[in-house]
Amino acid sequence: MFGILRPCRHTLPGDLADAWMSHLCGLCLALRDDHGQLARVATNYDGLVVSALVAAQSEGSAVRAAGPCPLRGMRRADVAEGEGARLAAAVSLLLAATRIDDHVGDRDGAYRRPAVRAAARRLAGRWQRQARAAGGELGFDGAAVVAVLAGQRAAEAAVGEGGGVLTATRPTETATGEAFAHTAALAGRPGNAAALREAGRLFGRVAHLLDAVEDREEDRAAGAWNPLTATGTAPEEARRMCDDAVLGVRLALREAEFADGRLVHALLVHELERSVERVFAAAGYPSPGGYPGRPGHAHHGPHRPGQGYHGHPGGGGYGPGGPGGHPGGGGFGPGGGAYGPGGPGGAGFGPGGPGGSGPVPPGGGPGGGRSRRRRRDQGGCACCGNCETPKIYEPPKKRGVFAGCGVALFMCCTCQQCCRDPFPGPWSGESQSSWCDSCDCPSCPNCDGCCCDCGCDCG
Repeated sequence: MFGILRPCRHTLPGDLADAWMSHLCGLCLALRDDHGQLARVATNYDGLVVSALVAAQSEGSAVRAAGPCPLRGMRRADVAEGEGARLAAAVSLLLAATRIDDHVGDRDGAYRRPAVRAAARRLAGRWQRQARAAGGELGFDGAAVVAVLAGQRAAEAAVGEGGGVLTATRPTETATGEAFAHTAALAGRPGNAAALREAGRLFGRVAHLLDAVEDREEDRAAGAWNPLTATGTAPEEARRMCDDAVLGVRLALREAEFADGRLVHALLVHELERSVERVFAAAGYPSPGGYPGRPGHAHHGPHRPGQGYHGHPGGGGYGPGGPGGHPGGGGFGPGGGAYGPGGPGGAGFGPGGPGGSGPVPPGGGPGGGRSRRRRRDQGGCACCGNCETPKIYEPPKKRGVFAGCGVALFMCCTCQQCCRDPFPGPWSGESQSSWCDSCDCPSCPNCDGCCCDCGCDCG
């Protein structure tokens, strides 16, 4: 699965995490039903936004019961179905086919081999035909979208002749905008088409620019074409474009009418902001000062006194925090508790203020704090809902070859190596650190006095 939106249960408050998983599973099953088992590899986090948009504009969304799946920890679930899921599947398949064509054209990695390129071209062609047929049944002009995406090479050539970086992003913007706009037709709200087309266009711009930022150094080393390098666009300028586009998405969504727009708002506003911050920070270009109109929100700008990660009094997280923070609450900044001067009852590893903490023993320190390892193990990032299975034992519980293989497969399918910190070694049982650190788990799931209806702080 790929995509720039990577929410988890800690950043999607209330029932939105279940709704997000419902659309993700619905997209996967729609790909299987309409296009075959192999097409399920085209499942991506961004494509499900199309399904979520249809559901958000509809008075009632259809669901169906799905059987056990390893990605859900072998649990059953009610997943989204209907025209929204099918449109999302068609769009995802088109995106996957375009991605394959792009790799074939650039001869990346294994695509340098003629046999691999030939097989990839056949697969991409079949997926394009299937997606166009499925889109046609839903009234979506997949042929027009394919034609737009096929113009990517021409757009890149135009960039070489003096065009700006937005010339290269235009095909992606147009295709994404049309997919977003068609959700209004499926939901019976044609008045939303213009606003959603604009939101989709700007979302496509962000996706294209973030992909360019992620691949910039790798493309430079390989001598591959990259829109930022080709146009001489500095990362700071690309960041400004992304910030402006994120704000534009927010404003465009305000012009649309939704029956329940909480999930869409959370994904296309808050999660999109986090994606921009994550990608640029990983590339060595952290936030220059925050999003317009969003002071103190989600580590994108200056925090107000007494606020944590999401700007809540005494809340835990990465913000400076208030004097002492919240009794018993943790944080990663001064006054929050963890990793900084702690307040009354603050937990953490920082120097510690009154009642705060320095090194904390396993049983907890002054104020009732526990070590980060113990806390993450008992709560952690619940992206998959199975972060406590398998458990971590002291001393470690070793497993045999076959039992370890089974545990390794389960943990791989539920992404625990990435989203659980620490996680137990499948065979050794020993605690190991997370493979990645891009999960934006610290978050406040209950925000009082918010100005939006998604449950998050809009500032």
